[in-house]
This record gives sequence, C-alpha cells and structure tokens, in this order.
Amino acid sequence: MEKNALRTGGEVPSRFVAAAVPKPAACVNEDRRIMSKLSKKEQRVRRHRHIRNKVAGTPEMPRLCVCRTGAHIYAQVIDDEAGRTLVAASTVEKVFRDQKLAANVKSAQVIGAAIAQRALEKEIKTVVFDRGGFPYHGCVKALADAAREAGLQF
Repeated sequence: MEKNALRTGGEVPSRFVAAAVPKPAACVNEDRRIMSKLSKKEQRVRRHRHIRNKVAGTPEMPRLCVCRTGAHIYAQVIDDEAGRTLVAASTVEKVFRDQKLAANVKSAQVIGAAIAQRALEKEIKTVVFDRGGFPYHGCVKALADAAREAGLQF
C-alpha cells in the first residue's frame, strides 16, 4: 500500500496520481541536441561584433581598424559618426606591393608605421584601437606597436 492510502484509509484518487505521458518518438533525442560549431570566420565576426558594441570612432578620436587575411594586412582610421574612412594603408597598395609585403609581422610593422604617418599628416593624433576580432598577437600586435612608435596614441 502507498503512503497516502494509509492516511486516508483507502485508495488514492486518480486525480492525485501523476500520469506518465510518453514522449513522442520525435522528441526522444531532444535532450541530446548537438550544437553546431561555428567556423573560424564566424567566431571572429562574433568577437568583432562584441568589440564594436564598445568601441566607436568619433571625429576627435577615430577608430583604427585592423583586418588580417592569409595574404594581406589592412588598416583604416574611421570616423564612425560620419561613416567615413579618413586614412587607409594596406599591403595591396602599389607602394607596398613592390616591396612584396605579405601577411607577416614585418609587413605589419611597415603598415603600422605608414598608417600612423598618414594619420599624423591629417592631424589625427589619438585613435581607438579595434583589433577586428583577431587575437592581439603577432601581426595585429606588431601593427599596433609600430603605429605607437610612429607617434599615434591609443
């Protein structure tokens, strides 16, 4: 006999008994749902979105945005309020293409110095650094350090 049956002196009414409802066959593996993995690019874009929620360029302090691909490095100084690129430098420019620059630390140092020189010519002294979702390591760090050494403040 069940515990409740002893207290009441009889059978337990059916409205108090939890009926076991079987799950439909389609829901059986719902608890073991496999999450889809994001590709490396999707992960980077997701990180960049989080960074961009906190970092924005203004006319007084524009954003220095870095993009690194397998073959090239790009850097831009952007005024987000106006939606304009103020200064840009990359390894695909004819000046740097003749030097056969690629996506490596040496090239990043050259691009960092060039972006800083161009920004200082337009009287842009301070910027906000946007690593673009890339790890602050290797090429990105080398570009940032070279820009700092050339006189840009961030």
